[in-house]
Amino acid sequence: MFLSKYFLPTQKTIPTDAKIISHQLMIRAGMIRQLTSGIYQWLPLGLKVLQNVSKIVREEMDRSGAIEVLLPSIQPISLWEQSGRFGTKSDMSSEMLLMKDRHDNQLIFAPTAEEAICYMFNNNVQSYKNLPMTLYQISWKFRDEIRPRYGVMRGREFLMKDAYSFDLTEEDALKSYDKMLKAYLKAYSRMGLTAIPVTASSGDIGGNYSHELHVIANTGESTIYYDEKILEATRSDDFNLKALEVFYARESEKHDPTIGLEVASSKSIEVGHLFYLDDKYSLPMGLKIQDKSGAVVVPKMGCYGAGVSRLIGAIVECYHDENGIVWPIEVAPFKCVIANMLMDDEKCNSIALDLYKNLTSKGISVLYDDTNDSPGTKFGRMDLIGIPMQIIVGKSTKSDGTVEFRLRSNKKDSLHCSPADAIAKVVERLQ
Repeated sequence: MFLSKYFLPTQKTIPTDAKIISHQLMIRAGMIRQLTSGIYQWLPLGLKVLQNVSKIVREEMDRSGAIEVLLPSIQPISLWEQSGRFGTKSDMSSEMLLMKDRHDNQLIFAPTAEEAICYMFNNNVQSYKNLPMTLYQISWKFRDEIRPRYGVMRGREFLMKDAYSFDLTEEDALKSYDKMLKAYLKAYSRMGLTAIPVTASSGDIGGNYSHELHVIANTGESTIYYDEKILEATRSDDFNLKALEVFYARESEKHDPTIGLEVASSKSIEVGHLFYLDDKYSLPMGLKIQDKSGAVVVPKMGCYGAGVSRLIGAIVECYHDENGIVWPIEVAPFKCVIANMLMDDEKCNSIALDLYKNLTSKGISVLYDDTNDSPGTKFGRMDLIGIPMQIIVGKSTKSDGTVEFRLRSNKKDSLHCSPADAIAKVVERLQ
């Protein structure tokens, strides 16, 4: 992509209404703009990151055996009356966007999808032979937060991955739960995040067993208490629910201050939530299935949510410096940026364009800064938007044909080399 033809409205000043670093940098880097309270427009750079995070989540869900579906965002209120989450003491209407169609039918913009997924399952699955089954979607949700804040970290409209497992027994249901835990940890690891699963309350979703996944961040809204050894343990491919029982890890509501163990406490950001629901929804929604003996049973359910748009804020909170964002390579909007500092020099133009064509021909996403802006502006913008690899074409290119290759995460360790060697460095990093 040629920057001169791209839509990238960066800004130097810190927005006065942005209180945390991820909100500030996502606005300054031209990723998002607020349309109204808690609702954001995603500009091209932000959308690329959103798509990359979605891709990682989708790949790990698919790898776990989950099957992707897409449920309507607009749902009839009758489903929520059936589950008991509308018109009862468990009413969630204060968080819902309620509306009526021209036939006076009451509808909602869904904040979550337990009711809709139960409806889909009940009308299409009858036999135990179809189980275990886990269905997931990545879709936009709306919750009418009392006080939206912190940009995409606590917005009213958000992109969410929600998955729902269906099993015959509790034992089988917890196996599905375990698969989701592993899939989450793998997805977060690919994004550069070390997530800690902590015992948590079930909140509005309900159920009798739940874990939140948190990443440590000084600006986080939550506080978690944990055995520090869990940080290393979760990086193992063998980590599972059984291994989790070895460690103390709880969110603040579940923390026992009288515990005799030495535990660390940290501010953190919640990036996912797992629930074992038992029959909380399957029973009132009338789900039934025949087992091997022909007996009719109510399937056991699990629910697994991850805020995809919220994750981007969490990544920026964990990966930034005084100059801007420092993207982990798998989520970066572009893998490499080429900055031509001498646009009026024919040799520099030729080498920069050859670099761009060579890298893009290999399927590598590249942003080519071909603007006539000053070198200071180009350097500042490169650092602000945080592309992992930088190739600078400038004075050395004009004099001896070399370019500068450097990493956004470690600019001091730069390398002056031939364009061919710079290409090889990019390819090497991606492998």
